[in-house]
Amino acid sequence: MSGFYLTQALHRAIQQRSGHLATRCAGREHTWAQFGDRVARMAAVLRGLGVSAGERVGMMSMNSDRYLEYYYATWWAGGVVNPVNIRWSPAEVAYSLDDCDTAILIVDDAFQGAVADLRARSKALRTVIHCGDGATPEGMLGLEALIAEATPIDDAMRSGDDLAGVFYTGGTTGFPKGVMLSHTNLASNALSNVAEQIVMPDSVTLFAAPMFHLANGAAMLAGMSFATPTVFVPAFTPVGVLEIIQAERVTQALLVPTMIQMLVDHPDLPKYDTSSMRSVLYGASVISEGVMRRALAAFPNARFSQAYGMTELSPCATILPAWYHTPEGQKAGKMRSGGRATFTTEVRIVDAEDREVPRGTVGEICARGPGVMLGYWNKPELTKAAIRDGWMHTGDAGYMDEDGFVFVVDRVKDMIVSGGENVYSAEVENAIAQHPAVGASAVIGIPSEQWGESVHAVVVLKPGQQASAEEIIAHCKTLIAGYKCPRSVEFSEALPVSGAGKVLKTKLREPFWQGQERGVA
Repeated sequence: MSGFYLTQALHRAIQQRSGHLATRCAGREHTWAQFGDRVARMAAVLRGLGVSAGERVGMMSMNSDRYLEYYYATWWAGGVVNPVNIRWSPAEVAYSLDDCDTAILIVDDAFQGAVADLRARSKALRTVIHCGDGATPEGMLGLEALIAEATPIDDAMRSGDDLAGVFYTGGTTGFPKGVMLSHTNLASNALSNVAEQIVMPDSVTLFAAPMFHLANGAAMLAGMSFATPTVFVPAFTPVGVLEIIQAERVTQALLVPTMIQMLVDHPDLPKYDTSSMRSVLYGASVISEGVMRRALAAFPNARFSQAYGMTELSPCATILPAWYHTPEGQKAGKMRSGGRATFTTEVRIVDAEDREVPRGTVGEICARGPGVMLGYWNKPELTKAAIRDGWMHTGDAGYMDEDGFVFVVDRVKDMIVSGGENVYSAEVENAIAQHPAVGASAVIGIPSEQWGESVHAVVVLKPGQQASAEEIIAHCKTLIAGYKCPRSVEFSEALPVSGAGKVLKTKLREPFWQGQERGVA
C-alpha cells in the first residue's frame, strides 16, 4: 500500500466509534462495528463472485444504507465502483456496463424490473445481486442471504493511484464518458473538503441527492471522516426531506439548487421543524440570488456553503464558505461566486490559447491538483483534449476577481452569441429569478435570421402566480442590458433535469435547432 486509501475512514470509525450509530434507514440501524462487519462480509461475497483487484462492480438503486455499504465493500474487496445513473435509458446503462466491463450489478426493488432488458442489451453483465426488501427474483442472488453466510475478509488495501471508481457523465448529449478516479483523487478531495468545514463533527447527515452522483459523493466521503450518523431518503421529495429533517433532527445535507428551491417554496414548509439544520452544502449548478435569499430565510440556523467542480475533479475545485452568505458577509459581494480554490487545488482562467487572462476577464475555468481525474475510460483522445499540461479544462466560462474568487457565468457551450455580443445565460436567468412570480427559468439561444441567435427564456411560475412574457422581458430590462434580455418567453410546468438536478438545456434547444445548418450541442 502507498498513498491515500478510501477505507481508512472506516477503519478509524470502527476503532474509535464502534458502538455509535452509523446508519439508519427504513427501520434498520447499524453501529459502526456492525457496518464494518457487513462491509467485510459483502466484500467476501464480491471476492467469491470473481471480483479481483481493479474489477468493476455496478449498483443501480435508490438511496439507502446498502448503497453506502456497496461503496465501501467494493473498495474493501479491491474492486472499482461503477454507480449507475438511475435516470438513464436502458441503452445508456447497458453501454456504461459494457464500456468498462462491469460483470456484477447490484439492484434494489425499484430497478429489478429493468434487469431482463439489461441482460439482453449488455454483453458484460454476468451476475445480478438483489439488495431490496422484497423477495429475491428468479435468476438473481439475494444480498442479505449472501452476507449472512459469508466470512469477513481483510481489507485489500488498494490505495494511491489505484483505480477506485468509474463515474459516468455526459450521457444526455451522446455516449457517456467514464471518468476514472483513483483513491488519491477521491481521498485528497475529501480531506480538502473537511478542511473547508463543509461537514461538521457531531452531526446527523442526510443523503437526499442521488448517491450515484459524485456531488453526493463529496459530502459522503468528507462526512465519513467524522464517523457521524447518516440517514437516507430513497429519492428527493420536498415533503419526504422535511419529514426526515424533523424526525431525525438532521443537521447537515447536500442539496442541489433545484432541491433547495422546491423546499423553500413548498407551501407546507412552515408545518415542519427544521431548526436542527446547521449546514447546507449546495452545488452542481448555479443558484439564483432570489432562491438563496429565500433559503436563508427558510433555514435561519443553517450555514450555507457552495461547492463548484465537476466529476473530473473528484469533484470540488472551489468552495465559497458560509460566512459569505451571512448578512455581513454578503456585503463583500462574493455570494454569487463559486468561491476560491480549495486547499488541494489550483484554479486559473484561460483564453482559447490556454493563456491566463487578466482578473475580471471571462475565459475557461481550468484546475489542477491531486483531484484531477486519471482520464476517461478507454477514451485517450478525449482525455488528451481535456487535460493539458496537468490542467483540467472544465468547459465552464467564468472570471476570477482580484481576491481569487471564481465567478461561474455559464457553460462555454451555453454562451449565446446574439448580434456579435456574448450573452451568458446564467446572468439572464439570475435577472428573471428576481421577478416575484418566477419559480425557475432556463435561458437558451435559438436561431435568428437577424441576430444569428436570439435569447429565449423558458419560465416556470410559482404555484398560483401569473405573469406574461411582456412582463418578464420588461422586468429584465430594469436589471440587465437590453441585448441580454429575452426576445421571447415561453411558460412551462417544469424544466427537464438530469439525475444530478441540472437543467437539460439540450432538451430545450432540440425543437428549435432541428433542421438548422448549424446547431448548439
